[in-house]
Amino acid sequence: MKKSKISFEITLDENKVPEKIKWSAPDGGIVNQDSKASFLSVWNHEKQETLKIDLWTKDMPVDQMNVFIHQTLVSMSETFYKATQNEKMTDAFKQFCNYFSENLNLQSPPN
Repeated sequence: MKKSKISFEITLDENKVPEKIKWSAPDGGIVNQDSKASFLSVWNHEKQETLKIDLWTKDMPVDQMNVFIHQTLVSMSETFYKATQNEKMTDAFKQFCNYFSENLNLQSPPN
């Protein structure tokens, strides 16, 4: 059986606020990659609840946080569809993602 590891290294200031986030996923060729934000969700099937870690550095610009959240929501809608094949709820999710993007005036990334 093969095992894989993904790890995070968080540098905190004196108030335990993240200053730096580095992550590694050696199987994916990522070693000590800098990041300004991270969302991690883990499902506890025994308690039927989601455990999460949401981190962002104190110098994460709000405009980048808006894009990060939007892209995360879009990704979640895609994951939801892959897992459930529920087109109706996926469409509702995508409508919210469009609403979110439009109301924050987010630009589409260049091709």
